[in-house]
Amino acid sequence: MVDKAIKKINVRRQAIMNLLMLLAIIVFLNVISTFWFLRFDLTSDKRFTLSKESKQLVGNLKDVVFVKVYLEGDFAPGFMRLRNSTQEMLDELRAYSKGKLEYEFIDPSANTNEKERNKLFAQLYQKGIQPSTLEERTKEGLNRKYIWPGALVTFSNQEIGVQLLKDQLGAPPELMLNNSIQNIEYELCNAIRKVTNPLRPLVGFVYGHGELSEMQTADILKTLQTSYDVKRVRIDSTLGILRDFKAIVIAKPDSAFNNKDKFIIDQFVMNGGKVIWLVDPMQVTMDSIKSTGNTMALARDLNLDDMLFRYGARINYDLIQDLSCSMIPVVTGYIGNQPKQELKPWYFFPVFTPMSTHPIVNNLNSIKGQFTSSIDLLGASDIKSTVLLASSRYSKISTAPARVSLGIMEFKPDPKMFPARDLPVAVLLEGKFTSAFKNRIASKEIVNSKDIAFKESSVNNQMIVISDGDMIANDTLKGSIAPLGYDRFTRNTFGNKSFIQNCIDYLCDDSNLMQVRNKVFKLRLIDPNVLEKDNQVLKVVNAGAPVLLIVLFGLVKTYNRKRKYNK
Repeated sequence: MVDKAIKKINVRRQAIMNLLMLLAIIVFLNVISTFWFLRFDLTSDKRFTLSKESKQLVGNLKDVVFVKVYLEGDFAPGFMRLRNSTQEMLDELRAYSKGKLEYEFIDPSANTNEKERNKLFAQLYQKGIQPSTLEERTKEGLNRKYIWPGALVTFSNQEIGVQLLKDQLGAPPELMLNNSIQNIEYELCNAIRKVTNPLRPLVGFVYGHGELSEMQTADILKTLQTSYDVKRVRIDSTLGILRDFKAIVIAKPDSAFNNKDKFIIDQFVMNGGKVIWLVDPMQVTMDSIKSTGNTMALARDLNLDDMLFRYGARINYDLIQDLSCSMIPVVTGYIGNQPKQELKPWYFFPVFTPMSTHPIVNNLNSIKGQFTSSIDLLGASDIKSTVLLASSRYSKISTAPARVSLGIMEFKPDPKMFPARDLPVAVLLEGKFTSAFKNRIASKEIVNSKDIAFKESSVNNQMIVISDGDMIANDTLKGSIAPLGYDRFTRNTFGNKSFIQNCIDYLCDDSNLMQVRNKVFKLRLIDPNVLEKDNQVLKVVNAGAPVLLIVLFGLVKTYNRKRKYNK
């Protein structure tokens, strides 16, 4: 009896010691955790692991950044996934921000005052957040509800809108949602970077050679002004005019550049300046087709071929026709005196679906072109060329002078008549560029001038060449400015604005944050055929397996206790 009593005391004492040791370990780990920050991500695609660029960004915040997310309310499961993923990402960012990141979820439709609610909707739209419409059937009928899948990032007196749900034409909802979720980190961090950056890069839109007007580029100018200082600049043979610019945009010039302006742009590139070339080598517009239904597209001499050739690209004097294209209204008959119009595919307005995984175009919506030409890559040894956009597998080329006629829409297209594929129309050039004026300047005074500081080759640099100036042009509807990429005939919004914005961000971003857009989450969907076939079996397994495991665990635990104390 005494031995049993002593044994019980020892067992009790051992249990107390184990408990005290466990509490000591917990306290020790909590103390250590205040000095040593560690998080574990057990997912295969590391969806909860922030990139080093994101950690560095939020870890160096000087003051509090506040994020208002307008994804609160009673949503469909897809929007709930987006909402929860956004909150998880904000939690991750806040964990590394040392208390400098706060957020709030808001239901913009919760306000019962219709006037104030509509005022908030207008503010969100002005900040670049596009609404999505949900239709619900109720006893009263069909109820439409607007959802604003976006956020406002605020720092000091600066505020930037973030579109969290990204549209992709033709993509299934599951894929579109998955792509939106995997871009949340970049969208939020990019907005934080822009809103907290005290040194806003200066971006110039060159004019003086017939480039697009301020009205024709108004939407992209307004978008860029939230994070860049944007100015229109006339070179006018003035040395040093581009010295303070981080990047310049040359948008659809229609007259030739003189050699002085070319020299200034060339030396801007040699000194690290970034350029986006949006060049139309062919002279043709829809206005020239309206009266007779056909016209001739002629080559346009811009005097830029030699420069682009030295940099590693050649824009060809041709037009691409593509079966992947947008649609325009065409008169197909008359009802009485009224013309009957139908939307038909217009092969000279190609639609480019990005296939590259480069962060500029990864998971981007399709981009609309108008009278686009092809680009040849010349394979310069010091230049890395990346095709950002290319034609579809069913395309063809019409070389200058090219006949453009509405009559091609009267016949059903034969894919065999479109034998070309993957014709580059937007390319990224990176590396050390050779000056277009190397070995061309005879005067030693110019070469040796300290004021001119002529360079024959550049530092490591980047530029983007696009063979379609209309990619950056917005429509104007009755004096109002339509969003860039909006098609008034089909009422689709293409990804032109995001594409141009990503180009600017990539060229001007010294933090390498754009690489975050390469993150890929695997889309694991249930096979609907398997779900329909084994529906009852899956329900029984999902409902019964957890209960069975708990019962089995209890039986094993009880058996072990009996066995232990019977001894």
